[in-house]
Amino acid sequence: MTEENPSAPSQHDENQIIAERRAKLTALRQNGNAFPNNFQRKNLAATLHAQYDEQPKETLNQQSITAKVAGRMVLKRVMGKASFATIQDMSGRIQLYISNDLTGETVHTAFKHYDLGDILGAEGTLFKTKTGELSLRVTDLRLLTKSLRPLPEKFHGLTDQEQKYRQRYLDLITNEETRRVFTLRSKIIQAIRDFFVARDYLEVETPMMHPIPGGATARPFATHHNALDMTLFLRVAPELYLKRLVVGGMEKVFEINRNFRNEGISTRHNPEFTMLEFYEAYQDYSYLMDFTEDMLRSVAQTVLGTTILHYQQQAIDFSKPFKRMTITQAIMAFHPEYTENELSNRDFLIGRLTQLGIHYNPSEGIGGLQLSLFDETTEHLLFEPIFIIDYPAEVSPLARRNNHNPNITDRFELYIAGREIANGFSELNDPEDQAERFREQAKAKDAGDLEAMHYDADYIRALEYGLPPTAGEGIGIDRLVMLFTDNPSIRDVILFPQLRRTD
Repeated sequence: MTEENPSAPSQHDENQIIAERRAKLTALRQNGNAFPNNFQRKNLAATLHAQYDEQPKETLNQQSITAKVAGRMVLKRVMGKASFATIQDMSGRIQLYISNDLTGETVHTAFKHYDLGDILGAEGTLFKTKTGELSLRVTDLRLLTKSLRPLPEKFHGLTDQEQKYRQRYLDLITNEETRRVFTLRSKIIQAIRDFFVARDYLEVETPMMHPIPGGATARPFATHHNALDMTLFLRVAPELYLKRLVVGGMEKVFEINRNFRNEGISTRHNPEFTMLEFYEAYQDYSYLMDFTEDMLRSVAQTVLGTTILHYQQQAIDFSKPFKRMTITQAIMAFHPEYTENELSNRDFLIGRLTQLGIHYNPSEGIGGLQLSLFDETTEHLLFEPIFIIDYPAEVSPLARRNNHNPNITDRFELYIAGREIANGFSELNDPEDQAERFREQAKAKDAGDLEAMHYDADYIRALEYGLPPTAGEGIGIDRLVMLFTDNPSIRDVILFPQLRRTD
């Protein structure tokens, strides 16, 4: 008995393997259609296992249940007049039994020359082996696609992290964990969509190319439209378009969208990323916090079957009420050496930021300086879910001012596992206040702040028709998937992350 078990080949060996496989493909072409397209699969591996794994061997073997499967060959054992192979489809794996008696010697001989990675179609009857493994006793076997390149060593798959990102297709073939992560990602997004639709939200689509980048303080990507002879920007956020829809009477809307920001790349940042943004008229930011807790619990229960997540060997319990603190309360909770009076003193904040080597904008007010201190000293310590509330107006150009303190806004950010997951607020619907804040942003941009917003005259015009009291929020889907799948890097939850060119 022999079993294919190639270790990772050297470049010379790989070239030799590819040459040998190309020669096999040439022979296939000479014998007819080398890439047939007339095999229709009827059964998935996981479905067959779910239906028949628990049946007694004797019962199954007597029933003559037929099945028609297809997938990539990942294991192969040749034993004279009989052979075993394992194929992998989108759902899982199933074993094939090929023999001279059932498939004929010609087909079996051809199978012996197939390679790991080849895509096969097989039809036959189900049975269980002596060890109780559900298998297909093959009566018809076909080579559907010839694989020209060898797979990585079968027991370990890809081990080079960058190669996993650059050749995600190979990572998906060889790593079950990678397939699990991206299957969960799809289920998370579907559960979110179902949650909103069940609450009478409308899913909408807004432009990806904007004449004015807006909706967030971020540096955009620019492109050029030839026919219109105008510069356009890939959206940094859909916010201003979604609120235009609320002005138009679409009072509960959401969008699961791609955003693009011309920023650095890290374990938490990718230039293009997926966001959920939603808006509901006649609600405020307190409502949003309750709503967000309910949504996360619902999604966790739906996708994982529990409200307790395990991230980096620590438990996160979504069933408990999330904490709520202001920026200064959070700083003092984790750094009791600071007093409230000190954190309200501009000179103290500048001195402390300078001492710690933390970058800050000298023109910022107390609120902006507090936020700079928070970002660098406290954010990474917020492991349990917590809403940081009441952000300074100077760093919240689209949020409504607080009724009792105009220097802060009715805004929150949700932090889990030391990173921002969501940003929400009561929307600013005063067109004159919004126009003034846009002007302040425009001044900052003229002064060199590349992330400051432009003045959007059409959005101001929309507000002048009347935006009802509205609450809106954005949630980072990629970071949420990182939590749910226990991945510390955003690259592990994006199928094709942006990487530096190597050629």
